Amino acid sequence: MSLRRRHKRVGEALIEDGAINEEQLQRALMEQARTGEKLGALLVDQGIVSGQTLVHSLAKCMGIRGCHLRHGLIDPSLIPEVGEEECEKSVVIPMFKVAGVMTVAMQDPQSLPTIDRLRRITDCDIRPVLALEGNILEYIRKYKGGNVDVDEFLMSLGDQDLEVVERESVDEGPETDLDKMVAGSPIVNLVNIALLTAVKDGASDIHIEPDKRGTRIRYRIDGVLRDLMNPPPGMHASIVSRLKVIGKMDIAVKRLPQEGRVRIVAEGREVDLRMSSMPTLLGEKIVARVLDKSNLRVRLEDLGFRDEDMLQFRELLDRPHGLLLVTGPTGSGKTTTLYSALDQLRTPERNILTVEDPVEYQVGLVNQIQVNEQIGLSFSRALRSILRQDPDTIMIGEIRDEDTARVAVQASLTGHLVLATLHTNDAPGAVARLVDMGIESYLLSGAIIGAVAQRLLRKVCPQCASKYYPSEQALHDAGLSTDVPRSFRKGAGCQQCHDSGFIGRIGVYELMTITPELRKLVHIGAPSHELRVKLRAMHVPSLREEAVRVALDGITSLEEALRVTHVDGEEEPEKIDEFGDESIGAAA
Repeated sequence: MSLRRRHKRVGEALIEDGAINEEQLQRALMEQARTGEKLGALLVDQGIVSGQTLVHSLAKCMGIRGCHLRHGLIDPSLIPEVGEEECEKSVVIPMFKVAGVMTVAMQDPQSLPTIDRLRRITDCDIRPVLALEGNILEYIRKYKGGNVDVDEFLMSLGDQDLEVVERESVDEGPETDLDKMVAGSPIVNLVNIALLTAVKDGASDIHIEPDKRGTRIRYRIDGVLRDLMNPPPGMHASIVSRLKVIGKMDIAVKRLPQEGRVRIVAEGREVDLRMSSMPTLLGEKIVARVLDKSNLRVRLEDLGFRDEDMLQFRELLDRPHGLLLVTGPTGSGKTTTLYSALDQLRTPERNILTVEDPVEYQVGLVNQIQVNEQIGLSFSRALRSILRQDPDTIMIGEIRDEDTARVAVQASLTGHLVLATLHTNDAPGAVARLVDMGIESYLLSGAIIGAVAQRLLRKVCPQCASKYYPSEQALHDAGLSTDVPRSFRKGAGCQQCHDSGFIGRIGVYELMTITPELRKLVHIGAPSHELRVKLRAMHVPSLREEAVRVALDGITSLEEALRVTHVDGEEEPEKIDEFGDESIGAAA
């Protein structure tokens, strides 16, 4: 096929599509003969046709699919799999990968040597699609080195028509219709990118907030919020509408809070999103809780318990009856600890029932009930009903009121093992909290068998970890001696940890097992500080002491340990140097 004949075919296709007329084609062919430039490039440079129109006509001539690249159609994390040098040399860019098939935008999608080379490099089947050379090189440059200026790309979406499309999957299967994706709304692409990025980075929550300058999208990783993108003004209402549609919420209701839930497919796995909308002064804010089963660690050994605490906790779970409480603030990992306990207990011989709001993860061999206040199914009502279901073990998602607390105590006194969460700062505080709810101390002393308080510490990133010497004030706050310099570890920040210096988290625990001495104190209604004094006399370390141990082991930084385990003014930190030297060796 001659070069001239190929150009003529493209020109004819453009004429058939009504993109150009015969006169425009002839002028372009004359200019092409003079300059040697490609016909398509000439037509685009002269503004006669758009790049999207040209690629559509070229694809029709070749009998293949074509696309005009834009942000939201490309997964930047795939570029290292091909290699930036190979992308530039072959003028290709990977778009997405599903079930071992990588879709790649190519300048010459009919080049079998290039396809074979990409197949060897990526170990994937290659699905080529046509894209213009300039379009491919533009996005290779923008994504080069992993530096993606999301805001810059989003600015280019503002002038396009916005459309909310009903769709619950952000990761299409092998039957992906590329033409439909290309024709999709930029808002759909924006939301998909936000959801995919959150899932890939292991975020627990996504915040979509109205701002005077537009929209701010943040996600929470390892307990800390980070900026993801700032879409330009005028897009917030459409972003909120898209999220409401997939979350099965009413898009017409904007002045009242709403809740929704959706299951999406991301990274080849199903992920549940629990959504909540809230009207604010500047517009609606949406928070999506990411419930990714792959992030759920259900083995007790993986949670961070010390060996002696692990043995005690297992012994409490083996009790035939009693009330075992898991306490801590929101986001401290209480639910994960409870699910780990259920994983330890679930057997075909045991009847386990849970009451949760909502059910975050489904667990085999466990009968899970979701609270629904709108129809009258509250925690207390569900608990009273399941007591007639012949349970062996009952798990309560959260004790919120006196009715729930009273039923939980009565259930534990009548031969059931009851696991529940409570919002208190430490383990002794759980006793005072239940007494404040109206539970008589003599009933509580007979029911409670233990309480676990916990926090989550961010772990130092192994890729950028280095030694450092904290300030004297930090050492003093940690209860460590300031006489001898002591080195710790912290992360300097790198691409892997998003420049935070931390990656992943580990739990620290204060375990209060109810002994006869503690039971007497609970029975007489002793205040929390007396229970704390008794625990320290029993050599049970506090959360602050446990966190400092983890820092001495080099797993986290000392400042992180102090930040997470804030000590109130009424409780001075203990001197804990007696175990420090034994732990430093583990910091390598």
